[in-house]
Amino acid sequence: MEKIILALETSCDETSAAVLKNGNIVLSNIISSQIPVHQKFGGVVPEIASRKHVEIINGVIAEALEKAGITFRDIDAVAVTYGPGLVGALLVGVTAAKAVAYALNVPLIGVNHIEGHIYANFLVEPGLSFPFLCLVVSGGHTELVLLKDHGVYEVIGRTRDDAAGEAFDKVARALGLGYPGGPLIDKLAAAGNPAAVEFPRAYLENYDFSFSGLKSSVLNYLNRAAQKGEKINKADLAASFQRAVTDVLIDKTVMAARELGVKTVVMAGGVAANKQLREGLKKRLQEQGISFFQPPIELCTDNAAMIGCAGYYKLLRQQIAPLTLNAVPGLKLGRETY
Repeated sequence: MEKIILALETSCDETSAAVLKNGNIVLSNIISSQIPVHQKFGGVVPEIASRKHVEIINGVIAEALEKAGITFRDIDAVAVTYGPGLVGALLVGVTAAKAVAYALNVPLIGVNHIEGHIYANFLVEPGLSFPFLCLVVSGGHTELVLLKDHGVYEVIGRTRDDAAGEAFDKVARALGLGYPGGPLIDKLAAAGNPAAVEFPRAYLENYDFSFSGLKSSVLNYLNRAAQKGEKINKADLAASFQRAVTDVLIDKTVMAARELGVKTVVMAGGVAANKQLREGLKKRLQEQGISFFQPPIELCTDNAAMIGCAGYYKLLRQQIAPLTLNAVPGLKLGRETY
């Protein structure tokens, strides 16, 4: 039976609404980014992000419906990100979703933001078979997740300090590149020598990650150079830093895939758009005979289509949220709060 889902995503600085048919047919995916608003501050200002979401959420929803060629009467369910993220930003999407679900008397589905990133892969590979391993790399999260079935997750590795995306942003800020750091470092690194500076790689005994030492090493390198009056080749430094991050991400993912015996690995999250990471992980996994899938770059960053896809599979499992659903900024993957 055909199901039309309206999905909303407002966990950080993107206001997004999407309309999906049967979980993986994207009829519309409208994304309004606040990056220009926050760039002058060097990062996301939560209060400003919340206010911007309030200003444009209704218009973004209207645009998504218009582009999909439907009206509110055609909607069978509403899916929304309810965590993790910025609490004020999350509340805007959750409140809007609850209002629509109540007015239309249709099911409300709460979706974990990280779950949404993982399900971006089902938008392009709906036939993904379980079990498979997912490397989640975003601004606030770096995790290795073993998916055993829809909604059955085991986080086998996570960052113990800074997420990979946080390290990118902090190093980019130190280099004076601006915000967001990931794409800017990726672009600058293309012109640099990744072997110019040897930065440390933290290889913990298990599948966990640590990037605080690497970040500190880069900042110390910059401080020493400044004290000595030495000129820094920013492209070389960016390339060397990026190589250190991607080496660890790739090595840990390949090791986990081999030891767990999985046949498929996918990637998700904003940092999954990094060219060196995408190409390097694909090459290493292919050498091991392991299938690798990754969303197109436009589905790596925050968007409502991925939330709608995850929401569809929750709808099939009858995981319906009550209209008392609230934002949960520290929501953990696989731990529903309703």
